[in-house]
Amino acid sequence: MISPKEELIKRVKWLYLNEKIHAIITFPAIIIYLLINHSANDIFLLIYGLLVCTIILLEGQHYWKLKLFRLTNRPIDQEKNIRIFNKLRIINIILIVLIPVILIVQLYLSNWTVKEENLFAWAICANIFAVLEHINYYHIQLMIDNKKDLEYVMKNKRFKTASLRKDLADKRF
Repeated sequence: MISPKEELIKRVKWLYLNEKIHAIITFPAIIIYLLINHSANDIFLLIYGLLVCTIILLEGQHYWKLKLFRLTNRPIDQEKNIRIFNKLRIINIILIVLIPVILIVQLYLSNWTVKEENLFAWAICANIFAVLEHINYYHIQLMIDNKKDLEYVMKNKRFKTASLRKDLADKRF
């Protein structure tokens, strides 16, 4: 029988690995593919959104690594990491606020037209995904990937507070 702590460690390991794979392999591979097959001017907004997603996913994998270390009694520097995540939260907000500016640059580069080759719909989706990832980590947990999360939402009629948000408020991972 697996203990609740072992179950939590297993889940955090999966979250850590999943975020790490997407941040280090999936999103960079997509960016490289796009740059090989499209003009950078045509996909400027899309690349920006994917880069912001990658940054936030890197933050996520670091957060889950810290949680895993904590659960397995490995030392971490609480104060340093709390400062880092507070700074990263601000950087994310700046990156998100810049999305409309990047959109204007993309439109300028495309002579103020939406062209098929600039993958505009994908660019909008990538930037929305970046915003949602930030919300998922720093505000409310949008991801529902297990039965307990679904039961919580159904019972309480709202999403959970994000784990990172709670940890930053408590100043402890």
